[in-house]
Amino acid sequence: MFTFVRAIVYATLFISLVFLYVPARILAQTGIVQPAMEWPQIAGMIIGGAGVLIALWCLVAFVRIGKGTPAPFDPPRRLVIRGPYRFVRNPMYIGGALAFSGVALFYESIALLIYGCILLTGSHLFVVFYEEPALRGMFGQEYEAYCRRVRRWLPGAGATH
Repeated sequence: MFTFVRAIVYATLFISLVFLYVPARILAQTGIVQPAMEWPQIAGMIIGGAGVLIALWCLVAFVRIGKGTPAPFDPPRRLVIRGPYRFVRNPMYIGGALAFSGVALFYESIALLIYGCILLTGSHLFVVFYEEPALRGMFGQEYEAYCRRVRRWLPGAGATH
């Protein structure tokens, strides 16, 4: 139970900064206000909602299966390769990207889209240069076998690096 509480606290702090505070500042600086509810807003809510559900599924998998959190300073104690992780190695980042894409579409904001692209690029670099080496160090051959079976970003057979 304590692991779940830690995961919720870390996720709330991260989401508050990266997905709420900074985008709110971007919207304020670009003068964008909440638009009327039309098809882009509905599509944005659907895409964003799908992303949030994926991210929550990942959070639950980290807690229940991995006995840890998504935070790099409090990682899972077991390698998480079930749940959404059986389809792709980085579903939490994908969920976050979908959620953020939904927000950018909802507000029809190019500035938010650019910020989202910067976040996704940063996530990729973090995965390649920190997360994957750390997981190799923690889980060794088990992680190597997982990498051979599951792709980094796109679901499908066979891994690509």
